[in-house]
Amino acid sequence: MRMKPVALVMAVAATLLSAPSWAVDAAAAKALASKSACMACHAVDRKLVGPSYKDVAAKHKGQADALEKVAARIKSGGSGMYGPVPMPAQPNLKDDELKLLAAWILAGAPDK
Repeated sequence: MRMKPVALVMAVAATLLSAPSWAVDAAAAKALASKSACMACHAVDRKLVGPSYKDVAAKHKGQADALEKVAARIKSGGSGMYGPVPMPAQPNLKDDELKLLAAWILAGAPDK
């Protein structure tokens, strides 16, 4: 009988660890992206000046530190990862705002 609870715990742990679980308030993230002018250069599913959010999510899929990497890139800006056009830095965004945007992007920029 002791094996069943252990097996259940292991199965739940494997499920939770196998997929990122970024909680995203899509409406708040989309509003922040619009307010911060992110949407001027990025679209959800097509390249504009910068890559689509779906391309960013695909590039970072399976990376344990993706949330931190994307949040840091938003804050510092830069170029070279997706081409020569530089992305302007967003140094005035708070850490929770950076993480909200990063989580939303990594989730594929959902509407809901």
